[in-house]
Amino acid sequence: MPHLAFPTAAGAAATSTAPAASSSTERSLALLALVAAQGRALSLAELSARLALPKASTHRLCAQLQQGGWLARDTDERSFGVGPALRRLALDALNNGVVRGLRHEVLAELVAQVGETCNLTTLDGATVLYLDRVEAPWPWRLTLDVGAHVPLHCTASGKLFLAALPAAQRDALIGRLRLEPLTHATLTAPAALRAECELIAERGWSSDREEFIAGLNAIAVPVRDAQHRVRAAIAVHAPSARMSIEGAIARVPALQAAAARMADLL
Repeated sequence: MPHLAFPTAAGAAATSTAPAASSSTERSLALLALVAAQGRALSLAELSARLALPKASTHRLCAQLQQGGWLARDTDERSFGVGPALRRLALDALNNGVVRGLRHEVLAELVAQVGETCNLTTLDGATVLYLDRVEAPWPWRLTLDVGAHVPLHCTASGKLFLAALPAAQRDALIGRLRLEPLTHATLTAPAALRAECELIAERGWSSDREEFIAGLNAIAVPVRDAQHRVRAAIAVHAPSARMSIEGAIARVPALQAAAARMADLL
């Protein structure tokens, strides 16, 4: 994975360019922090104004960060969003040490309560990324490893993330998605998916009614940060023979309680 090179104290003493390098590093980190915090792509003009930097300097920083994978061009080619290297760094930070163990414990306690497999996911570009999961001790179960990606349009977590986006951004993303029919129940019409997202935004949870895998039901709830932004999702899934949609909905309060605990661990 590409990495940022930080100047050492020895290097600073040895060269006269170290202060400039340090300043450049600080500007790069400030730019990355700004893009990550916004939750959307920012134009060069926005970045320049927010960072109080000349457009030429901002453009140069963006080009360097894009080359390293830290930033990525948005679909309009005039804006910059989070790149794959920055996403990888965020995932590594989330999975680090004690905090990861505490998050896993929240999931384990939830599985003991609801009796089915639960997972923690986040939005990664135009897909859902699995951050953690705890399996229920049943012989029939779906196994998706940490780091796996699943589609947005047909999973409980994916539709939840779509519903959390501003309407204009959501519509634009749905317009770019390949709405592949994975089962007989998959929503493949953009209008139907938009209507589903509006319903999810109103009620605060999302369902997968055998839309991703035939015979599998799921429910997902949001994990919000201190600014009330959706940063992750907690979901439960199980075969429809064991967990009907009604049974899944009955588990929503337990998932929401776990999500409230998880919010302090993001």
